[in-house]
Amino acid sequence: MSNAKLHTLVSWIGGNDLKAIVTDAKDKGLGPIASTLKAEKFDAVELLYNYPKEQVTPYLAWLKQEIDIPIRAYPIELSSPVNFGEIYLQANQHLSRITLEDKELSVLLSPGTPAMQAVWILLGKTRYPCTFYQSSLEQGVQQVVIPFELSAEYMPAAKSLGNSRINQLLEANVPINAAFDNIITRNPRMKLLKAQAQKLAEFDVPVLIYGETGTGKELFARAIHNASHRANKPFVPVNCGAIPVELVDSVLFGHKKGAFTGALADKSGLFEQAHGGTLFLDEFGELQPSVQVRLLRVLQEGTFIPVGGTSEQKVDVRIITATHRNLIEAVANGIFREDLFYRVAVGVLHLPPLREREGDLSLLTDSLISSLTMSDSILKHKKIYPDAKNIILQHPWRGNVRELQSTLLRAALWCQGETITAEDIRQALFEMPEKNKDLMDVNISQGIDIQNIISDLVARYIRKALEHSGQNKTRAAQLLGLNNYQTLNNWIEKYGIKS
Repeated sequence: MSNAKLHTLVSWIGGNDLKAIVTDAKDKGLGPIASTLKAEKFDAVELLYNYPKEQVTPYLAWLKQEIDIPIRAYPIELSSPVNFGEIYLQANQHLSRITLEDKELSVLLSPGTPAMQAVWILLGKTRYPCTFYQSSLEQGVQQVVIPFELSAEYMPAAKSLGNSRINQLLEANVPINAAFDNIITRNPRMKLLKAQAQKLAEFDVPVLIYGETGTGKELFARAIHNASHRANKPFVPVNCGAIPVELVDSVLFGHKKGAFTGALADKSGLFEQAHGGTLFLDEFGELQPSVQVRLLRVLQEGTFIPVGGTSEQKVDVRIITATHRNLIEAVANGIFREDLFYRVAVGVLHLPPLREREGDLSLLTDSLISSLTMSDSILKHKKIYPDAKNIILQHPWRGNVRELQSTLLRAALWCQGETITAEDIRQALFEMPEKNKDLMDVNISQGIDIQNIISDLVARYIRKALEHSGQNKTRAAQLLGLNNYQTLNNWIEKYGIKS
């Protein structure tokens, strides 16, 4: 009887693998897993996945028809496919079991998120010696040589911290006692906004805060509340976009026992809970018109009737609203009530995105790193190299301060040693694909290919014109402002446009 170890391939199931069974995806190939199993000899394959089971089951059935070796697949629950701590714990658990079974181990790096790939390399270079493979349509299946070694003693901070602690650090909610000193800036525009907000705190008027996600709207709202005469009363925040439409009335105004199925007792609403204090309505622009009408009455008269109630209740609440939407445009389009807009837009603050806060990126980076080091003893010696800061200064930060904070936490958890390097930041960053509408606003800081941008723009509108004209080139040329269909043909040939 042979004592040879069973050669087992381990991999996450990725999106390109699932696409392999789509009937119109023949040009996309078999996917990395099937391609690797056909190109190399393995005795078994073990797969991890965090996709819904109904998506994975058909793929596994298809793979078993294509590949004649034992296939085991394990559903993995992740709060996010980029949560390093959770990915590390799950991957480590499975590789530990496989090596205990005395199997020869290979890992396919291609499927999964960059975080999953990074964890495979970390584990494969420290705890579980293995062979690495990668698979792509362009280069086929290849064995990968990782040209560096990691210390076997090195353990990421994520392992030591534990999952719940990592999540607490990641959430990093706005402190209850937030004051204007918590708004870190040296930018003149932001300093003016702080001064305006401090002045608004003195007056009991509604405030509307505009700003992209992650710009600090709740931080400003809490600071205004804490600097006002209502500071010793409740501050009640609510995300309007997260409330189901059918429950908005109950959530805001409360309900009486028996008002609807499931109303087993009287329940106070957010207005009542915020009595004497401040009600912060985040994502205010998401409220439906039917709700806007009822909200207007409360703001005008200071009274409301709970769902299922018969008598009015008086309430004394300061309203601070926040939105990322252009409410003036929504009013003009008839989506948002004009009278409600002017009721809440007495004091207006428009928070700039981080990319427009000149001088603040480096300052915020230092502040956030300092906050991380004070939050947990495992991270207390972390510091950041100047070359890492240069990478930070070049990034567009579409998720603003929230994205910066998450990126620094990822880098701090996974950097080797005490210093966060440029490479640590690169690995922690997410490069979001440019949206179609952003062709005229591509980030130029790292260089661009202007010819490719022109080609993309031309191809997009030629295809649109052809589609609109039913593939009539004469009509398409007219739509594009070209002299004739022959000119259109020249453009199609020049830019290699395929219908």
